[in-house]
Amino acid sequence: MLWACCLVCVGCTSQREKETEVVLETSVGEIRVKLYDDTPGHRDNFVQNVRSGMYDGVLFHRVIRNFMVQTGDPATRPVGYEVKRDEKGDTLAERIPAEVVWPKHFNRRGVLAAARDGDDENPERMSDKFQFYIVTGRVCSDDDLDSFEKAREQRDAEILYGKKQMEQKERLDALRADRDRDGLSNLLEKLQDEAKWEVSENPPITYPQEVRKAYKVHGGAPWLDGEYTVFGEVVEGMKVVETIQRVKTNGQDVPLKEIRVTRAYVVE
Repeated sequence: MLWACCLVCVGCTSQREKETEVVLETSVGEIRVKLYDDTPGHRDNFVQNVRSGMYDGVLFHRVIRNFMVQTGDPATRPVGYEVKRDEKGDTLAERIPAEVVWPKHFNRRGVLAAARDGDDENPERMSDKFQFYIVTGRVCSDDDLDSFEKAREQRDAEILYGKKQMEQKERLDALRADRDRDGLSNLLEKLQDEAKWEVSENPPITYPQEVRKAYKVHGGAPWLDGEYTVFGEVVEGMKVVETIQRVKTNGQDVPLKEIRVTRAYVVE
């Protein structure tokens, strides 16, 4: 009886640990992806979209060579899916909470990640409910990665500097009203130095050696790391992804030749 119970438990464990896989049948071939279990919100949302038929017929509407291919926009479906729009007729973005698992998941070649709106309108970096991209990327050197780290630190320091100015607005306005140029300059310099020091003490991103090695050997898009949710990877069909990224595009990165996801389904 004990042995039978153990067999049942082992079977349950194996079933529970089985990763979810999805096949994207496209007009140029099949792409098979697996979804990560440690980004459950994105996994379940993606599966729901697939099973509802939402991705059947969507275009690869944005393609940038040596970067990524993007699809999933409901507005690019020929028929059959109602798209929410505002009073001006613009598509309303639907979002789900971010699940950034950095540095375990990063934007290396072949990963599946959620698209999103920019930081200004989406400070919590929530993911688009439908749109996703597959990274093709490029090989990066240590110097490249060092530059990305430095640029991210400078950007965050500028953002923090702006916040500090807002916090000190009354004091800064008073110095301006008094035409105290020296006092104003000293305070601004102090706030800027504080922002730089605080960010340097807790850098926004530092690439571990194993991540650096992956980017140097296989490539990817490291400038997106820590800011977009990576929730899966291609297990078969990267040649199809490469075919898509080689398509000619216009000035807005829209392919001149239509390439669609003809059907998507969960591997049972």
